[in-house]
Amino acid sequence: PALHRLSHYLLSHYQKGTRPVRDWRTTTNVAIDLMVYAILSVDEKNQVLTTYIWYRQHWTDEFLQWDPARFDNLTQISLPAESIWVPDILINEFVDVGKSPHVPYVYVGHHGEVQNLKPIQVMTACSLDIYNFPFDVQNCSLTFTSWLHHIRDINLSLWRQPELVKFDRSVFMNQGEWELLYVLSHFQEFSVKSSDSYAEMKFYIVIRRRPLFYTVSLLLPSIFLMVMDIVGFYLPPNSGERVSFKITLLLGYSVFLIIVSDTLPATAIGTPLIGIYFVVCMALLVISLTETILIVRLVHKQDLQPHVPDWVRRLVLERAPILLCIRDRKKFSQSRTQSSDISRQVENHDSTAKLNPCSCEDPREREMAGGVRPAVALAGQAEGSPPLPGVLREVTAIRQLLEKREEFRDVAREWLQVGYVLDVLLFRAYLAAVLAYSLTLATLWSVWRDA
Repeated sequence: PALHRLSHYLLSHYQKGTRPVRDWRTTTNVAIDLMVYAILSVDEKNQVLTTYIWYRQHWTDEFLQWDPARFDNLTQISLPAESIWVPDILINEFVDVGKSPHVPYVYVGHHGEVQNLKPIQVMTACSLDIYNFPFDVQNCSLTFTSWLHHIRDINLSLWRQPELVKFDRSVFMNQGEWELLYVLSHFQEFSVKSSDSYAEMKFYIVIRRRPLFYTVSLLLPSIFLMVMDIVGFYLPPNSGERVSFKITLLLGYSVFLIIVSDTLPATAIGTPLIGIYFVVCMALLVISLTETILIVRLVHKQDLQPHVPDWVRRLVLERAPILLCIRDRKKFSQSRTQSSDISRQVENHDSTAKLNPCSCEDPREREMAGGVRPAVALAGQAEGSPPLPGVLREVTAIRQLLEKREEFRDVAREWLQVGYVLDVLLFRAYLAAVLAYSLTLATLWSVWRDA
């Protein structure tokens, strides 16, 4: 009966359409408070943040006061929110009506203190910066202000101390993709076109993305493919396996980018750094494949391949191994000496063949068949069919063919040595570029994460 009598006493002559003050010059002070319960979603494309908050309001209603002794010592009562005056405090960043549960009651104290406690699902516009994805930190604001009343009618204040609001994670569900760092509060006055001033209370919700999932699913596979591309340089450049191996890596990386394209956040105002990272990695794979094709083309054996120029021999086969600290550079000089000896032998054999057509014969064979050869020659001459000139021409042609083939092999061997040296040089330059690029990205991401 005390609750019924008190409710009838308070609401029987109550006018909810008027600000509840006995003197119109009195300002209604509304104290507000906010606690973040959960981060529901972050839409980078539409720049929308969806949060679930516990919102509290407190103000004094001068027409909702009573003496507890008259009503069985009741000091607090719950009344329907639709039956009393409620301040028109809204969030400026609202972009859509959230699915908030309806709380139909407010608590009223015997001194007129009204407490309006309600959970709100807030869908607000927020300027999201995804450049540091997946190590990004977002700062989104919730601005509470009276939409109609200026500061002389309704003033805003903070219910609790700013330090208590900043590090309050007591109700936050810390199990999703985002973690709450802190909530900053700031009061300010603003005016529109030099009109009356309005009071507003800003809450800055600072959240940070947990990067473990994206590190495992995006960064590590890309790093593994780049490592395999570097390992592929240890395949011999004169084999065609390196080209097919690097083409397979390039195709695999293309498929990987197609798969992860839906995972990367997309905005119209910027591209995340990880997207640039993937593009640069693709470019490095293309450069690696191009280098491999050039080296294979250089060392490929061809019968019409010219000799190595002298300046290339001096620069690549003499100086470059010393600068690159190639351990087997003595083998290059030995092979060049052997090739020069072989070329001199070819010239001597050519000159000897011109002087003596029979110089192709082995001396030991000539000694062993010394006694037989004159008889055979005499017999052949006696018979009148001399076969020796034709046989000597055929043997000389075969010898010249073999010497020419050996010369081609020496030329191909020299080009192969040039290709090996250039391959080592380009591999080290490629490795230095990959390491510098990786260290730069790791440093940037670590600095942003610590900041």
